[in-house]
Amino acid sequence: MPDDFLVARNPEADSSLPYLVRIPLGREGVVLKARETWPRTSKVYCHRADGWPANPEIVERVPTRVCTSRGAAIDLVLDRGRENRSQFVLARAKGRQVIFWQTPRTAKQARPNVRIPTARPRTTDGEPGTAPSELEILVDTHERYAWKFSQQQATTDKRSLPVGDYAVELDAQVVAAVERKSLQDLSSSLLNGKLRYALAELSGIRHGAVVVEDKYSRVFSLAHVRPSAVADAIAECQARYPSVPIVFCETRALAQEWTYRFLAAALHEARLELGAAPHLYDLEPAGPVPPREPTTAEVRAWALAAGLPVSDRGRMRPEIWEAYRAAVGQ
Repeated sequence: MPDDFLVARNPEADSSLPYLVRIPLGREGVVLKARETWPRTSKVYCHRADGWPANPEIVERVPTRVCTSRGAAIDLVLDRGRENRSQFVLARAKGRQVIFWQTPRTAKQARPNVRIPTARPRTTDGEPGTAPSELEILVDTHERYAWKFSQQQATTDKRSLPVGDYAVELDAQVVAAVERKSLQDLSSSLLNGKLRYALAELSGIRHGAVVVEDKYSRVFSLAHVRPSAVADAIAECQARYPSVPIVFCETRALAQEWTYRFLAAALHEARLELGAAPHLYDLEPAGPVPPREPTTAEVRAWALAAGLPVSDRGRMRPEIWEAYRAAVGQ
């Protein structure tokens, strides 16, 4: 067993944990499936893997300085300057083993003290319960490890979308779409210019948004880019495309919940817009337009020209107004 800490791609294409990590502990090492390659912004959920593949696609190889087992935890120190200290914590939840990979920073991160609601969105006249029992959300076929909306009253259908990662349709047209980003993906797409193209596409539909699975404050703790450059790029994009908000949600679950409710509300608004449009052409003729009411300055100028005594400012007497209307035929 080599002394290196290894990260490889999970050969199981349908797994929600896209990476394998091999911890140099024991003769054979400990192999885990993981959601990320390192716990940068939050704890990373891991699961025991059957074994290390014969021909792995290595993503990262780092020499190990310390790797020890201490009770229900494995302490790992890598031989590099940054992102070198982490810990794997073994626990049990609902009768099964769960493993979380954390760093000193993510261990201190407080989880949001909120409970995701299960009620349907308010969509009409401010009354709950008027939306369909289930919302159909379209998921782009290129979206890897897509949200399943299992906690929301929604169904999903995978297809190729012209814009965004998640969308809803009305009369076979996409009327609302959301682009999902992790913080790392957001920063890279901002700096290489890709996000500007995505925002331009989202601005071309009725309702578009970008949702980020992290806090805005995390922008200023990014390690491999200048945080100020990312913050400036976010501000510039919002100024250029004000109709497409970039929404920072604290966790993956909250980002999913926000997307669900945004798409439901946007679909309802689109229905109202399309439903009201035909009636604009069915209105009865309203008759001739009434004449515009004259201003005080106009009546004062007329009175002075007619030789009627009026003050230079302030209100004018009712008889002056009556004389003006009689003269112009109003």
